[in-house]
Amino acid sequence: MHAEVGDELVVDSNEVGVPPRRATILEVRGAPGEEHYLVRWSDGHESVFFPSSSAHAVHPAGPGAG
Repeated sequence: MHAEVGDELVVDSNEVGVPPRRATILEVRGAPGEEHYLVRWSDGHESVFFPSSSAHAVHPAGPGAG
């Protein structure tokens, strides 16, 4: 997973009816191919996140997008 500061991190749930968790990426850490991220979750909690197969990044739309 490639992500940049400012991207939204979305972690899909494995349980039916449980919404995905969302966070904003504050910092990218680690070497290329081994990145992990300092994130702020939607509840305000900050943590270091190591990507898994259930996670993906959403890049914010830039000016003039859409």
